[in-house]
Amino acid sequence: MDSKYYTYKDVMECLKCSESKAYMIMRELNMELAKKGFMTMRGRVPRKYFEERFNIVG
Repeated sequence: MDSKYYTYKDVMECLKCSESKAYMIMRELNMELAKKGFMTMRGRVPRKYFEERFNIVG
């Protein structure tokens, strides 16, 4: 988990959720970022944004 981005496996581990739930969360976060004008990558979510939205102190 040293990357700037989380994959579905990282999201599953952080939130203790299923693969499908992790993909759903990532899709939703990427849609939020796209609406704000940011470029997104399918299958990845920025680590900083994910941690901010889920109030994870790093």
